[in-house]
Amino acid sequence: MPAGRAITVDICVTLHNYNGAVPTDRRRVTLKDVAARAGVSPMTASYAFTRPARVATATRERVHRAADELGYHPDAVGRALKSGRTHQIGVVFSEHLAYAFDDPQAAQFLAGVAEVCVEEGRGLTFIPTRGDAADADRVLSAAVDGFVLWTTAEDDPVLAAVADDPRPAVIQGGPPRQGIACVTQDDYRAALAVASQGLRESRTPVVISFPLDRNREHMVTTGADLPPRAPFPVTDARLRGYRTAVEQAGLDWTSTPIAVVARNTQQDGLTAARELAPQLTPTALIIAMSDELVLGAHQALQETHPEAAYLGWDASPAGRRLGITSVTNPLRDQGRRCAHLALDPGHPNDQEIPWTITAGRESVM
Repeated sequence: MPAGRAITVDICVTLHNYNGAVPTDRRRVTLKDVAARAGVSPMTASYAFTRPARVATATRERVHRAADELGYHPDAVGRALKSGRTHQIGVVFSEHLAYAFDDPQAAQFLAGVAEVCVEEGRGLTFIPTRGDAADADRVLSAAVDGFVLWTTAEDDPVLAAVADDPRPAVIQGGPPRQGIACVTQDDYRAALAVASQGLRESRTPVVISFPLDRNREHMVTTGADLPPRAPFPVTDARLRGYRTAVEQAGLDWTSTPIAVVARNTQQDGLTAARELAPQLTPTALIIAMSDELVLGAHQALQETHPEAAYLGWDASPAGRRLGITSVTNPLRDQGRRCAHLALDPGHPNDQEIPWTITAGRESVM
Protein backbone atom coordinates (compact mmCIF):
# COMPACT_ATOMS: atom_id res chain seq x y z
CA MET A 1 0.00 0.00 0.00
CA PRO A 2 1.40 3.51 -0.86
CA ALA A 3 2.62 5.41 2.20
CA GLY A 4 0.20 7.90 3.67
CA ARG A 5 -2.87 6.42 1.94
CA ALA A 6 -5.82 5.88 4.28
CA ILE A 7 -8.20 2.94 4.12
CA THR A 8 -11.86 3.54 4.90
CA VAL A 9 -13.95 0.57 6.03
CA ASP A 10 -17.73 0.90 6.19
CA ILE A 11 -19.36 -1.25 8.86
CA CYS A 12 -23.08 -1.85 8.65
CA VAL A 13 -24.98 -2.91 11.78
CA THR A 14 -28.60 -4.00 11.46
CA LEU A 15 -30.87 -3.64 14.50
CA HIS A 16 -34.03 -5.73 14.59
CA ASN A 17 -37.00 -4.13 16.34
CA TYR A 18 -39.20 -6.83 17.88
CA ASN A 19 -42.69 -5.35 18.17
CA GLY A 20 -44.68 -8.57 18.14
CA ALA A 21 -44.84 -11.49 20.50
CA VAL A 22 -41.86 -13.77 20.28
CA PRO A 23 -42.23 -17.32 21.58
CA THR A 24 -40.29 -17.50 24.86
CA ASP A 25 -40.39 -21.26 25.37
CA ARG A 26 -37.98 -23.70 23.77
CA ARG A 27 -40.51 -25.18 21.32
CA ARG A 28 -39.72 -25.19 17.64
CA VAL A 29 -40.91 -22.13 15.74
CA THR A 30 -43.54 -23.15 13.18
CA LEU A 31 -44.74 -21.72 9.91
CA LYS A 32 -47.94 -20.63 11.69
CA ASP A 33 -45.81 -18.46 14.00
CA VAL A 34 -44.19 -16.85 10.97
CA ALA A 35 -47.58 -16.30 9.30
CA ALA A 36 -48.99 -14.67 12.45
CA ARG A 37 -45.93 -12.46 12.82
CA ALA A 38 -46.11 -11.37 9.16
CA GLY A 39 -49.88 -10.89 9.23
CA VAL A 40 -50.59 -13.35 6.42
CA SER A 41 -52.29 -16.71 6.08
CA PRO A 42 -50.28 -19.91 6.62
CA MET A 43 -50.75 -20.74 2.90
CA THR A 44 -49.26 -17.40 1.85
CA ALA A 45 -46.36 -17.93 4.23
CA SER A 46 -45.82 -21.40 2.75
CA TYR A 47 -45.87 -20.04 -0.80
CA ALA A 48 -43.30 -17.41 0.18
CA PHE A 49 -40.83 -20.28 0.61
CA THR A 50 -42.05 -22.90 -1.86
CA ARG A 51 -43.54 -20.84 -4.73
CA PRO A 52 -42.11 -17.33 -4.27
CA ALA A 53 -43.15 -16.21 -7.76
CA ARG A 54 -46.80 -16.46 -6.65
CA VAL A 55 -46.36 -14.03 -3.74
CA ALA A 56 -46.07 -10.25 -4.07
CA THR A 57 -42.56 -9.00 -3.46
CA ALA A 58 -43.48 -6.87 -0.43
CA THR A 59 -45.43 -9.73 1.16
CA ARG A 60 -42.66 -12.23 0.47
CA GLU A 61 -40.09 -9.94 2.04
CA ARG A 62 -42.32 -9.45 5.09
CA VAL A 63 -42.64 -13.22 5.54
CA HIS A 64 -38.90 -13.77 5.18
CA ARG A 65 -38.18 -10.94 7.62
CA ALA A 66 -40.57 -12.48 10.16
CA ALA A 67 -38.87 -15.86 9.69
CA ASP A 68 -35.45 -14.30 10.31
CA GLU A 69 -36.66 -12.54 13.44
CA LEU A 70 -38.20 -15.72 14.84
CA GLY A 71 -35.32 -17.95 13.82
CA TYR A 72 -37.52 -20.08 11.59
CA HIS A 73 -35.84 -22.46 9.17
CA PRO A 74 -38.03 -24.45 6.73
CA ASP A 75 -37.75 -28.19 7.32
CA ALA A 76 -37.11 -29.38 3.77
CA VAL A 77 -37.07 -33.06 4.64
CA GLY A 78 -40.26 -32.92 6.66
CA ARG A 79 -41.99 -30.83 4.03
CA ALA A 80 -41.04 -33.35 1.35
CA LEU A 81 -42.29 -36.31 3.40
CA LYS A 82 -45.57 -34.57 4.17
CA SER A 83 -46.31 -33.29 0.67
CA GLY A 84 -44.69 -36.04 -1.38
CA ARG A 85 -42.72 -33.35 -3.21
CA THR A 86 -39.01 -32.58 -3.06
CA HIS A 87 -39.08 -29.18 -4.80
CA GLN A 88 -36.21 -30.35 -7.00
CA ILE A 89 -35.88 -30.58 -10.79
CA GLY A 90 -33.68 -33.40 -12.03
CA VAL A 91 -31.52 -32.67 -15.09
CA VAL A 92 -30.66 -35.93 -16.86
CA PHE A 93 -27.43 -35.40 -18.76
CA SER A 94 -26.37 -37.90 -21.41
CA GLU A 95 -22.94 -36.31 -21.81
CA HIS A 96 -19.96 -36.53 -19.48
CA LEU A 97 -20.94 -34.31 -16.54
CA ALA A 98 -17.97 -31.99 -17.06
CA TYR A 99 -19.40 -31.18 -20.50
CA ALA A 100 -22.21 -29.29 -18.79
CA PHE A 101 -19.67 -26.78 -17.52
CA ASP A 102 -17.08 -26.88 -20.32
CA ASP A 103 -19.40 -26.44 -23.32
CA PRO A 104 -20.67 -22.84 -23.67
CA GLN A 105 -24.04 -23.87 -25.12
CA ALA A 106 -24.72 -26.58 -22.55
CA ALA A 107 -23.89 -24.02 -19.88
CA GLN A 108 -26.40 -21.59 -21.42
CA PHE A 109 -29.09 -24.27 -21.38
CA LEU A 110 -28.44 -25.10 -17.73
CA ALA A 111 -28.42 -21.40 -16.86
CA GLY A 112 -31.94 -21.15 -18.28
CA VAL A 113 -33.09 -24.09 -16.17
CA ALA A 114 -31.41 -22.59 -13.10
CA GLU A 115 -33.07 -19.20 -13.63
CA VAL A 116 -36.51 -20.77 -13.43
CA CYS A 117 -35.51 -22.79 -10.38
CA VAL A 118 -34.47 -19.59 -8.61
CA GLU A 119 -37.67 -17.81 -9.62
CA GLU A 120 -39.84 -20.70 -8.42
CA GLY A 121 -37.87 -21.56 -5.29
CA ARG A 122 -36.78 -24.97 -6.56
CA GLY A 123 -33.54 -26.88 -6.34
CA LEU A 124 -31.57 -28.41 -9.21
CA THR A 125 -30.24 -31.97 -9.16
CA PHE A 126 -27.83 -33.32 -11.80
CA ILE A 127 -28.40 -36.93 -12.82
CA PRO A 128 -25.58 -37.95 -15.17
CA THR A 129 -25.94 -41.17 -17.13
CA ARG A 130 -23.08 -43.49 -18.02
CA GLY A 131 -24.52 -45.54 -20.84
CA ASP A 132 -24.86 -48.68 -18.73
CA ALA A 133 -27.75 -50.89 -17.64
CA ALA A 134 -28.15 -49.04 -14.34
CA ASP A 135 -28.96 -45.68 -15.96
CA ALA A 136 -32.74 -46.08 -15.86
CA ASP A 137 -32.82 -47.13 -12.19
CA ARG A 138 -30.41 -44.33 -11.32
CA VAL A 139 -32.67 -41.75 -12.93
CA LEU A 140 -35.94 -43.08 -11.52
CA SER A 141 -34.56 -43.30 -7.98
CA ALA A 142 -33.68 -39.60 -7.93
CA ALA A 143 -35.66 -37.60 -5.37
CA VAL A 144 -37.02 -35.01 -7.81
CA ASP A 145 -40.46 -33.75 -8.83
CA GLY A 146 -39.80 -33.71 -12.58
CA PHE A 147 -37.15 -34.32 -15.20
CA VAL A 148 -35.38 -32.18 -17.80
CA LEU A 149 -33.45 -34.34 -20.26
CA TRP A 150 -30.57 -33.24 -22.49
CA THR A 151 -30.96 -34.59 -26.00
CA THR A 152 -30.12 -38.27 -26.36
CA ALA A 153 -30.44 -41.18 -28.80
CA GLU A 154 -33.69 -42.84 -29.80
CA ASP A 155 -32.58 -46.17 -28.29
CA ASP A 156 -31.60 -44.75 -24.89
CA PRO A 157 -33.45 -46.91 -22.30
CA VAL A 158 -33.77 -43.88 -20.02
CA LEU A 159 -36.40 -42.48 -22.40
CA ALA A 160 -38.79 -45.41 -21.94
CA ALA A 161 -38.25 -45.40 -18.17
CA VAL A 162 -38.96 -41.68 -17.80
CA ALA A 163 -41.93 -41.82 -20.20
CA ASP A 164 -43.58 -44.45 -17.99
CA ASP A 165 -42.89 -42.52 -14.77
CA PRO A 166 -45.78 -40.36 -13.49
CA ARG A 167 -43.53 -37.37 -12.88
CA PRO A 168 -43.52 -34.71 -15.65
CA ALA A 169 -40.60 -34.82 -18.07
CA VAL A 170 -39.36 -32.71 -20.98
CA ILE A 171 -36.45 -33.21 -23.37
CA GLN A 172 -34.36 -30.62 -25.21
CA GLY A 173 -33.61 -31.51 -28.82
CA GLY A 174 -35.54 -34.78 -28.83
CA PRO A 175 -36.19 -37.45 -29.69
CA PRO A 176 -39.93 -36.92 -29.28
CA ARG A 177 -41.53 -39.60 -27.14
CA GLN A 178 -45.09 -40.12 -25.88
CA GLY A 179 -45.20 -38.97 -22.28
CA ILE A 180 -42.24 -36.57 -22.63
CA ALA A 181 -42.65 -32.99 -23.83
CA CYS A 182 -40.10 -31.88 -26.42
CA VAL A 183 -38.47 -28.46 -26.86
CA THR A 184 -36.41 -28.09 -30.02
CA GLN A 185 -35.70 -26.20 -33.22
CA ASP A 186 -36.44 -27.27 -36.76
CA ASP A 187 -32.89 -28.55 -37.22
CA TYR A 188 -33.54 -29.89 -40.72
CA ARG A 189 -34.81 -26.57 -42.08
CA ALA A 190 -32.05 -24.57 -40.38
CA ALA A 191 -29.34 -26.94 -41.67
CA LEU A 192 -30.74 -26.73 -45.19
CA ALA A 193 -30.78 -22.92 -45.04
CA VAL A 194 -27.27 -22.40 -43.68
CA ALA A 195 -25.67 -24.97 -46.02
CA SER A 196 -27.52 -23.54 -49.03
CA GLN A 197 -26.23 -20.09 -48.21
CA GLY A 198 -22.64 -21.32 -47.97
CA LEU A 199 -22.86 -23.28 -51.22
CA ARG A 200 -23.83 -20.20 -53.23
CA GLU A 201 -20.13 -19.43 -53.60
CA SER A 202 -19.49 -22.68 -55.53
CA ARG A 203 -17.28 -24.13 -52.83
CA THR A 204 -16.64 -27.85 -52.28
CA PRO A 205 -18.25 -28.99 -49.01
CA VAL A 206 -17.03 -31.24 -46.23
CA VAL A 207 -18.99 -31.95 -43.06
CA ILE A 208 -17.91 -32.28 -39.42
CA SER A 209 -20.76 -34.12 -37.70
CA PHE A 210 -21.91 -34.82 -34.17
CA PRO A 211 -21.87 -38.50 -33.08
CA LEU A 212 -24.27 -40.78 -34.92
CA ASP A 213 -25.23 -42.99 -31.97
CA ARG A 214 -24.46 -43.78 -28.34
CA ASN A 215 -21.30 -45.65 -29.31
CA ARG A 216 -19.79 -42.27 -30.25
CA GLU A 217 -17.45 -43.80 -32.80
CA HIS A 218 -15.03 -41.36 -34.37
CA MET A 219 -14.69 -41.89 -38.12
CA VAL A 220 -13.94 -40.25 -41.44
CA THR A 221 -16.31 -41.41 -44.15
CA THR A 222 -18.47 -40.14 -47.01
CA GLY A 223 -22.17 -39.56 -47.49
CA ALA A 224 -22.45 -42.90 -49.27
CA ASP A 225 -21.38 -44.83 -46.17
CA LEU A 226 -23.55 -43.12 -43.60
CA PRO A 227 -26.40 -45.18 -42.12
CA PRO A 228 -29.90 -44.37 -43.44
CA ARG A 229 -30.79 -42.82 -40.09
CA ALA A 230 -28.75 -41.59 -37.10
CA PRO A 231 -30.23 -42.46 -33.68
CA PHE A 232 -29.26 -39.03 -32.34
CA PRO A 233 -32.14 -36.88 -33.66
CA VAL A 234 -30.17 -33.62 -33.83
CA THR A 235 -27.40 -35.30 -35.83
CA ASP A 236 -29.93 -36.97 -38.13
CA ALA A 237 -31.92 -33.81 -38.88
CA ARG A 238 -28.84 -31.71 -39.61
CA LEU A 239 -27.27 -34.35 -41.85
CA ARG A 240 -30.51 -34.56 -43.84
CA GLY A 241 -30.58 -30.78 -44.18
CA TYR A 242 -26.96 -30.67 -45.37
CA ARG A 243 -27.61 -33.48 -47.84
CA THR A 244 -30.59 -31.70 -49.36
CA ALA A 245 -28.58 -28.48 -49.74
CA VAL A 246 -25.64 -30.29 -51.38
CA GLU A 247 -27.90 -32.11 -53.83
CA GLN A 248 -29.87 -28.96 -54.64
CA ALA A 249 -26.53 -27.29 -55.48
CA GLY A 250 -25.95 -30.00 -58.07
CA LEU A 251 -23.21 -31.73 -56.07
CA ASP A 252 -22.77 -35.39 -55.14
CA TRP A 253 -23.62 -36.11 -51.51
CA THR A 254 -22.37 -39.69 -51.71
CA SER A 255 -18.79 -38.51 -52.33
CA THR A 256 -18.90 -35.65 -49.79
CA PRO A 257 -16.25 -36.21 -47.06
CA ILE A 258 -17.71 -36.42 -43.55
CA ALA A 259 -15.84 -36.58 -40.26
CA VAL A 260 -17.93 -37.88 -37.35
CA VAL A 261 -16.62 -36.79 -33.94
CA ALA A 262 -17.03 -38.49 -30.60
CA ARG A 263 -17.64 -35.30 -28.61
CA ASN A 264 -18.61 -31.71 -29.34
CA THR A 265 -15.32 -30.06 -28.42
CA GLN A 266 -12.82 -27.79 -30.13
CA GLN A 267 -10.21 -30.54 -29.86
CA ASP A 268 -12.50 -32.97 -31.69
CA GLY A 269 -13.07 -30.34 -34.39
CA LEU A 270 -9.33 -29.77 -34.73
CA THR A 271 -8.63 -33.51 -35.05
CA ALA A 272 -11.42 -33.97 -37.60
CA ALA A 273 -10.18 -31.07 -39.74
CA ARG A 274 -6.64 -32.41 -39.79
CA GLU A 275 -7.93 -35.79 -40.95
CA LEU A 276 -10.04 -34.15 -43.65
CA ALA A 277 -7.25 -31.80 -44.81
CA PRO A 278 -5.83 -34.09 -47.55
CA GLN A 279 -9.26 -34.13 -49.22
CA LEU A 280 -9.88 -30.37 -49.08
CA THR A 281 -9.71 -28.03 -52.03
CA PRO A 282 -8.11 -24.60 -51.41
CA THR A 283 -11.57 -22.99 -51.22
CA ALA A 284 -13.33 -25.73 -49.28
CA LEU A 285 -16.52 -25.14 -47.32
CA ILE A 286 -16.32 -26.68 -43.83
CA ILE A 287 -19.84 -27.32 -42.58
CA ALA A 288 -19.80 -28.13 -38.85
CA MET A 289 -22.65 -28.89 -36.47
CA SER A 290 -21.42 -26.44 -33.82
CA ASP A 291 -19.26 -23.36 -33.45
CA GLU A 292 -17.04 -25.32 -31.04
CA LEU A 293 -16.20 -27.76 -33.84
CA VAL A 294 -15.69 -24.86 -36.28
CA LEU A 295 -13.27 -23.11 -33.91
CA GLY A 296 -11.17 -26.26 -33.71
CA ALA A 297 -11.30 -26.76 -37.48
CA HIS A 298 -10.25 -23.16 -38.11
CA GLN A 299 -7.29 -23.58 -35.79
CA ALA A 300 -6.20 -26.67 -37.72
CA LEU A 301 -6.64 -25.19 -41.22
CA GLN A 302 -5.94 -21.46 -40.96
CA GLU A 303 -2.38 -21.83 -42.27
CA THR A 304 -2.80 -24.66 -44.80
CA HIS A 305 -6.21 -23.53 -46.15
CA PRO A 306 -6.46 -19.77 -45.56
CA GLU A 307 -9.18 -19.38 -48.22
CA ALA A 308 -11.53 -21.97 -46.68
CA ALA A 309 -14.98 -20.87 -45.51
CA TYR A 310 -16.80 -22.09 -42.41
CA LEU A 311 -20.40 -22.71 -41.38
CA GLY A 312 -21.27 -23.35 -37.74
CA TRP A 313 -24.15 -23.59 -35.31
CA ASP A 314 -24.99 -21.67 -32.10
CA ALA A 315 -23.78 -18.18 -33.18
CA SER A 316 -21.33 -18.06 -30.29
CA PRO A 317 -19.39 -14.86 -29.48
CA ALA A 318 -16.13 -16.60 -30.42
CA GLY A 319 -17.59 -17.70 -33.75
CA ARG A 320 -18.88 -14.23 -34.50
CA ARG A 321 -15.47 -12.72 -33.84
CA LEU A 322 -14.12 -14.96 -36.61
CA GLY A 323 -16.97 -13.91 -38.91
CA ILE A 324 -18.31 -17.46 -39.12
CA THR A 325 -21.75 -17.90 -40.68
CA SER A 326 -23.80 -19.74 -38.09
CA VAL A 327 -27.30 -20.74 -36.95
CA THR A 328 -28.61 -19.12 -33.78
CA ASN A 329 -29.67 -21.62 -31.15
CA PRO A 330 -31.21 -19.89 -28.10
CA LEU A 331 -30.43 -22.63 -25.59
CA ARG A 332 -30.92 -20.41 -22.55
CA ASP A 333 -34.52 -19.83 -23.66
CA GLN A 334 -34.92 -23.55 -24.31
CA GLY A 335 -33.65 -24.28 -20.80
CA ARG A 336 -36.23 -21.92 -19.35
CA ARG A 337 -39.03 -23.49 -21.36
CA CYS A 338 -37.95 -27.00 -20.33
CA ALA A 339 -37.89 -26.03 -16.66
CA HIS A 340 -41.35 -24.44 -16.83
CA LEU A 341 -42.75 -27.59 -18.45
CA ALA A 342 -41.11 -29.83 -15.85
CA LEU A 343 -42.75 -27.78 -13.10
CA ASP A 344 -46.07 -27.30 -14.88
CA PRO A 345 -46.92 -29.69 -17.75
CA GLY A 346 -49.73 -27.32 -18.71
CA HIS A 347 -47.28 -24.52 -19.50
CA PRO A 348 -47.65 -23.41 -23.16
CA ASN A 349 -45.30 -25.24 -25.53
CA ASP A 350 -46.88 -24.51 -28.89
CA GLN A 351 -44.39 -21.93 -30.18
CA GLU A 352 -41.54 -23.01 -32.46
CA ILE A 353 -38.05 -22.20 -31.21
CA PRO A 354 -36.87 -19.40 -33.53
CA TRP A 355 -33.61 -19.49 -35.45
CA THR A 356 -31.73 -17.16 -37.76
CA ILE A 357 -28.54 -17.35 -39.80
CA THR A 358 -25.87 -14.92 -38.66
CA ALA A 359 -22.74 -13.72 -40.44
CA GLY A 360 -20.89 -11.10 -38.45
CA ARG A 361 -23.57 -8.55 -37.61
CA GLU A 362 -25.93 -9.67 -40.35
CA SER A 363 -28.79 -12.12 -39.96
CA VAL A 364 -31.41 -13.64 -42.22
CA MET A 365 -34.34 -15.95 -41.63
